[in-house]
Amino acid sequence: MSVPSEALPDAAGPEPELLDAAFAAVAAGRELAPARRDLLRSMLATVYDLAHEDTDVLDLKIADAAFGEMADAFRVFRPYRSVRKLTMFGSARTLPADPVYLLARDLAARVAGAGWMVVTGAGPGIMAAGTEGAGRAHAFGVNIRLPHEEGANPFIAQDPKLVEMRYFFTRKLVLIKESHAYAVLPGGFGTLDEGYELLTLLQTGKAEPAPVVLVETPGGTYWHGWRRFIDEQVVRPGYVSADDVSLFKVANSVEEAADEVLGFYRNYHSCRWVGDLLVLRLQVLPSAAELRELNRRFADIVVSGSIRPVSPFPPERSGNDHLDLPRVALRFDKYHFARLRVLLDALNECTG
Repeated sequence: MSVPSEALPDAAGPEPELLDAAFAAVAAGRELAPARRDLLRSMLATVYDLAHEDTDVLDLKIADAAFGEMADAFRVFRPYRSVRKLTMFGSARTLPADPVYLLARDLAARVAGAGWMVVTGAGPGIMAAGTEGAGRAHAFGVNIRLPHEEGANPFIAQDPKLVEMRYFFTRKLVLIKESHAYAVLPGGFGTLDEGYELLTLLQTGKAEPAPVVLVETPGGTYWHGWRRFIDEQVVRPGYVSADDVSLFKVANSVEEAADEVLGFYRNYHSCRWVGDLLVLRLQVLPSAAELRELNRRFADIVVSGSIRPVSPFPPERSGNDHLDLPRVALRFDKYHFARLRVLLDALNECTG
């Protein structure tokens, strides 16, 4: 979801003339849209502040490496932004003969067969299963450099769609930002960390709505045991809302997991904010009767007005933003994102 240029903070450091000159040198005569220009100027102002605040060398190294890693990742993913992607998380210790490995491999093959691409952390275990199942042409790797690991798995090594990173936080940013769905398989601390951060971003609206499927083999206990912990120790005391369990689904087969991922986009396409309106782009508009039922069921998350069909707004038209798709809009309360997920599920059931 884009940030309006008027929401950007004023550059606190350099004089406007100095910033203009620096920006002109960097832009090298390129004509840039206002929002892009303002963001790049803001970045230059941040560099100026770092240079004039006696910033510690270690802090500069972190900022420089993180910025460079993100720029590299954006460059790799940019040509494929129109292709839907599934990010797969899971243990690096899962062996190729493990039924969980085979399940991950087959799930990746299933979504790749549906025209998707698969993103993994590029290491061994579940990450290798995902890249093996998707095939090199349909796979991305976002590898973390660790002293005890040799590098990317052979299914993605040396591929131009492989990104190498030093920091876990930049890696997680890319693994989440660039995808449209997420499959989390059994794993250790890192897998749980990635799963919890992903759910937190969805719960708070910091990530766009997307399906999260927690996958294990038939009869498995990993996610079912985790779900009991969530229900008994997290939901029951009120640490999260009971509605928040709508943000994920536990699946025990390739078919069930693939249906959750692919079905999320059966009718729902994408969303964006236009002022205080949340615009939901669809394949098919709900019928009048379906809209009445949606407004009845989800009145609790509509601040004012109703869920209603709309035409593309001027910001959408200026950006040629999926103008061919029908859409509905609502004044969403910006708080109950799990309920928004339920609304999207309901829109996916509409037939028009």
